[in-house]
Amino acid sequence: MKLALYLPNFRDKVTVKELEDLTSLAEELDFDSVWTLDRIVVPEASDRAELQHSFGMMDEFPKALPVSSRGQWYQGWPLIPWLAAKTTKVRIGMSITDTPYRAPGVLAAEIATVDHLSNGRVNVGVGAGWMPEEFAAASASHIFPKRHTHVRETIEIMQGIWTNDLFEYHGEFADFPVCGFGAKPVQKPHPPIFFSGLKDPKRAANRVAKYNLAGWIGIQDTPDELQQWRGAISRELDERGKSIDDLEVSSMIWFVITDEETDQTPRGKATNLLAGTAAQITDTLKRYKEVGLTMPLLWPPFQDVPVSKTLDDLKRLKEEIMPKVDAG
Repeated sequence: MKLALYLPNFRDKVTVKELEDLTSLAEELDFDSVWTLDRIVVPEASDRAELQHSFGMMDEFPKALPVSSRGQWYQGWPLIPWLAAKTTKVRIGMSITDTPYRAPGVLAAEIATVDHLSNGRVNVGVGAGWMPEEFAAASASHIFPKRHTHVRETIEIMQGIWTNDLFEYHGEFADFPVCGFGAKPVQKPHPPIFFSGLKDPKRAANRVAKYNLAGWIGIQDTPDELQQWRGAISRELDERGKSIDDLEVSSMIWFVITDEETDQTPRGKATNLLAGTAAQITDTLKRYKEVGLTMPLLWPPFQDVPVSKTLDDLKRLKEEIMPKVDAG
C-alpha cells in the first residue's frame, strides 16, 4: 500500500512554511505522492449552511464547506510548480482539478511544462466539480449542466496534445485547428490521469476504462463502499480486456491519531475511518488493504489539529502502523 499526503492548503489558516514542512516530511518518509486541493471560492452562503447542494453533493454532509468564506486558504494549482521545485522524489498533483474552471488546451500545455519542472513527477486528477456557486465565480455557470462532458473533452484533449506533435479538436467546449502546444511531457505516453467520480460508479468506471486512466480517487469511502466502487470499475475494465490490478485505487480520507478510541459506528462518509487510535487505524488500513485500496490520500482535519500534530502523526503512521499493516 502506497501512502499519499493531502496537503491542508484549504483551511481557515495555514502558512506556506507549514505546507513546506509537511511536504518535506512526506518526501523524507518515502511517501508516494503529495496532493493539493482545488477550491476557487467559499461562498458566504456556506457560512450559513445555505449552499445549493451539500458538500460534494453527498447526503451525509451539510450545505456548507468546512472552511469559512473569510478563511485564508491557498489555491491548489499554483502550489504544484512550487512543490516541484521543493522536492526531488515525491510525486505531486492536485486532487482533483475541476476541469470546467480551466481551458483544456491551456491546462494540458501547463501540465506538460510542470512535468519538466518536476522531472516527470506530475499526477493529474480530474473531475467535474459540484458547486454551482463556484462555477459562477469561475465564469463557468453555462458549463454546470454539461460539466461531465467537459471532463470527457478535457481528457481527450490532454491525451491528444501530450501524444501528438500537432493536434486539433472539434468539440462542444473546445474547437481549434491543427496546433502545436510546445514541449511534450517527460512521462510517456503522458502523466498518469486519475478520475474522481463521487456519485455514479458506472460513469466513473466507464471513464477509467474508456480512456485507460491510471487511477480513481474517491472521498471518505468506507471499506464496503470501496469494494462496491472497485467491483463496478473492474467489470467495465474486464469488458475491455483490462485488469483492475493495473489501476491505482485511492480515496481522500481524514487522518488523525487520537489518544482515546473514536466512535467507529458506520455513518457513510461521515464515519471516523482513519481518525482514531493507532490500533483503530491499523485495523482499518488492514481492511482497506483487503478490499483493494492501493493508496490512501491522508487528509489532515480542517480544524482543531495543528500541523505540528499532523507531522507527528505521519511519523507514527510510517514507523509504527504501516509495518503492522504490511505484515498482514
